Amino acid sequence: MNALQMKTACALFAMAGIAMTASAGAATDSDAVMTELQHGWAQANYQTPEDQQEKTFEALIAKAEQAVKENPGKPELLAWEAIILSSYAKVQGGFGAMDSVEKARDLLLEAIKIDDKTLGGGVYTSLGALYYKVPGWPIGFGNDAKAKEMLERGLAMNPDGIDQNYFYGDFLLDQGDKEKAKEYLTKALNAAPRPGREDADAGRRQEITADLKLASK
Repeated sequence: MNALQMKTACALFAMAGIAMTASAGAATDSDAVMTELQHGWAQANYQTPEDQQEKTFEALIAKAEQAVKENPGKPELLAWEAIILSSYAKVQGGFGAMDSVEKARDLLLEAIKIDDKTLGGGVYTSLGALYYKVPGWPIGFGNDAKAKEMLERGLAMNPDGIDQNYFYGDFLLDQGDKEKAKEYLTKALNAAPRPGREDADAGRRQEITADLKLASK
């Protein structure tokens, strides 16, 4: 598999990420850092020119790694490091991207062990997206059956979430079920806005609209 093929295989998940908010509760230093990572990801992913994205994501990865180190046992930060790594895989391309997505998978599994309700169940959605976007054996760990299981767990935890519905709809589209895909993509498009996540929501809705056009062909 050449660099372009690997880049394509990782692209959708990497472009989108799973942009979610922290759980409700008193603000802490880790909450502030996570908010910074969320907005940093949205800027790097949606607003940064392609030729500058690699360096931007590398700086964001370093920030995420430091946050995890300074706040051990925080599953939200583990999940966000995974999201950023997955997006970095898009701009890396080639076999080097596999190191990033494998580390992202391991971070998500670690977050699930700590608290599987992290990001409103979004850890399952993130993991499911990896399983269907990453190539399968012998190149990668992709697995459609695992993807479906993880995506449905995430959807069960947040049935009205924009990300949960988008990724399940995108998975169905990938599987060739256009009619059912449109159902979930439309629900994602009509999902309630997430306060403080306007930048991520705007980018997500562009991706949903693109998928709906594909599903309608």
